[in-house]
Amino acid sequence: MHPEEPVRPTPADGQGSGLPGCHRHPERETGVGCTRCGRPICPECMVPASVGFQCPDCVRGEAAQQARQRPRTTAGALVALGDGALVTKVLIGINLLVFLLTEYVDQVWQIRLGMGSGADAFGTRIGVAAGPAEWYRLVSGMFVHAGVMHILMNMFSLWVLGPQLERVLGRWRFLALYLLSGVAGNAFGYLLDGADMFSVGASGAIFGLLGATAVLFRVNRVPMQPVIALLVVNLVLTFTLNNIDWRAHLGGLVAGVAIGAGMMYAPRGRRSLVQGLALGGAVAAILLMLLIGTARLPG
Repeated sequence: MHPEEPVRPTPADGQGSGLPGCHRHPERETGVGCTRCGRPICPECMVPASVGFQCPDCVRGEAAQQARQRPRTTAGALVALGDGALVTKVLIGINLLVFLLTEYVDQVWQIRLGMGSGADAFGTRIGVAAGPAEWYRLVSGMFVHAGVMHILMNMFSLWVLGPQLERVLGRWRFLALYLLSGVAGNAFGYLLDGADMFSVGASGAIFGLLGATAVLFRVNRVPMQPVIALLVVNLVLTFTLNNIDWRAHLGGLVAGVAIGAGMMYAPRGRRSLVQGLALGGAVAAILLMLLIGTARLPG
């Protein structure tokens, strides 16, 4: 008769299988470990990797490390992985949609969105000169265009200038540059013309992009002749052709140069502060022009 062997515990005995528990879900036994840290992971926590599986913690840590290691541009934006022109495309799309709305759906939207001052069909005063409640036109007027050639020229310029600046500045800085340049151009027109102003289009914003492009060329030590020639040609056309609001063009250009310089010349250690001051200074200048323009209106 052979001596009895000791009975080994089995899962049915309630002793477990001997496998470790998932480090995120200890009650779940698993035989798979993370290929990076080695900790056990259950099927829910398995993230497929090139070899085996990784745990969610290692995947998040790797993504954060890659983001930190990605190179940055002159203005501090992460180098874009794609074409880096999302905001440019969205702005072009909005301009085209507003053009279709104002030209082919109902032209009354030109009055509702445009910068012009005057009175509506009921005699109510409208336009920026009517007061702060109408100041939304400083933005909306940038998306209203007078005819097919007007919008085609502006959108072509936006497509040429926008992607490069958007990649350098990043999406939000680029959007701020575009909007503030356009608003500054409209505010400058209001400062000089007051209740008599009438202006539509993205030209102020486009001139702002042109000014910022000149700053970018200067910072990167790119020969300035092409951008200077383009500036001169556009300024000559601005001051010689009829039905062109030179005030919006000039105001947008100055704003673009100032904002672009603040963003691209900002020292690395104080980049956020200097860029914030540049944007804040632009907003303050716009408000000052609006207040002075309003104060000069005839009683």
